[in-house]
Amino acid sequence: MAQVEATTERVVAADAEKVFDALADYRGTRAKVLPEQFSEYEVREGGDGEGTLVHWRLQATSKRVRDCLLEVTEPTDGELVEKDRNSSMVTVWRVTPAGEGASRVVVTSTWTGAGGIGGFFERTFAPKGLGRIYDALLAKFAAEVEK
Repeated sequence: MAQVEATTERVVAADAEKVFDALADYRGTRAKVLPEQFSEYEVREGGDGEGTLVHWRLQATSKRVRDCLLEVTEPTDGELVEKDRNSSMVTVWRVTPAGEGASRVVVTSTWTGAGGIGGFFERTFAPKGLGRIYDALLAKFAAEVEK
């Protein structure tokens, strides 16, 4: 079983503090910007960064649905970490300045992949699929924050 990783990034035309605050707003901004692959979204505890517990179902493919229950921490400035209680998946969101009035958002998800031929296909195709999902999320996020 190998580690699988998917990374996506986008520059957002807003300062890093505003971008991070919007990203950590699970009750407001995050709920608004989820693409169609996310369903059953529910904030169960908290709602603003550290201490948040959020649930969703992620339809990665027509046959692959993950039931996610994520604990949110903020280990360092500009970083949100979402650890899934239901799997080995960990998603890290990093926000850094990217010039005057702009920020770079990098999202990286890692998990322990399957073994064998199934694992080969997972390592080959899952990062691209998850990347497309996070590209869509970041596009909607940027449009929301740049208003």
